[in-house]
Amino acid sequence: MLGTTEIILIVVALFLLFGASRLPQLAKSLGQTRKAFKEGMREAEEETLAEEEERRLKSATPAAAPQINQVTDEQLFEEARRRAAIKQQS
Repeated sequence: MLGTTEIILIVVALFLLFGASRLPQLAKSLGQTRKAFKEGMREAEEETLAEEEERRLKSATPAAAPQINQVTDEQLFEEARRRAAIKQQS
């Protein structure tokens, strides 16, 4: 962390380098740059959250018909028994 002496030396060096008239302009441009950076970071975070939400919704959407790898052996045997019973009744 910077101490009081270091901060005073930095301010004096800035006065010598840029002059008292240019310091307010530099501070203003620094503030605008900081504001634009924060806004950009916020927008990037919102985009990331929106993409994650979109992926989550896509993965949560159930498929119209179950795929063969999603059916358990027990369900497969039960379906075969049901079809055999229907076929015998016909």
